[in-house]
Amino acid sequence: MGGVLRADIMRTYEYLQGGRLRRTVNCLRSPGVQAVIVFRFGLLLQPIYFVLNGLVQIMWGIELPRSAMIGPGLYIGHFGGITIAPGVIIGRNCDISQHITIGLSGQGEKAGVPTIGDNVYIAPGAQVFGKISVGSNVKIGANAVIYKDIPDNAIVVLDPGFKIVSYKGNRSPEEGKI
Repeated sequence: MGGVLRADIMRTYEYLQGGRLRRTVNCLRSPGVQAVIVFRFGLLLQPIYFVLNGLVQIMWGIELPRSAMIGPGLYIGHFGGITIAPGVIIGRNCDISQHITIGLSGQGEKAGVPTIGDNVYIAPGAQVFGKISVGSNVKIGANAVIYKDIPDNAIVVLDPGFKIVSYKGNRSPEEGKI
């Protein structure tokens, strides 16, 4: 377990700048690192886990249930609105952004949670749900909604990203005159 937690912490440490002491302090202050430490120790210290996990949820908005299986090297870049359902499987060296959900969906035999491969990046606002498989080396773009299997090495984005609905709708009548 020590090697797994070390891999998690080192992922954050590598992203930080500054000297060794500054990086170490900032790493330990990081909400993502705190959440991962509680998650990893929660597997060993059940009574304390419930209290600390509750604090992580209240303070940082990060929900990492004990029954999720998460490989070493998890990186949570920002706190807030991170929900991972019980039973989710996440591989090695995955990056998770803020405001994401990895959750349960479906009914009967189709009910379930995602299995996510190694080296996956999940951008802010993305939703990944259902009994699906997300391959390794996948990038999931901001606000994408993933409900089907994704093969290895794919890049998945919300399409269309945005649409211009008016060229003049936000101008005052005086601005429109040239």
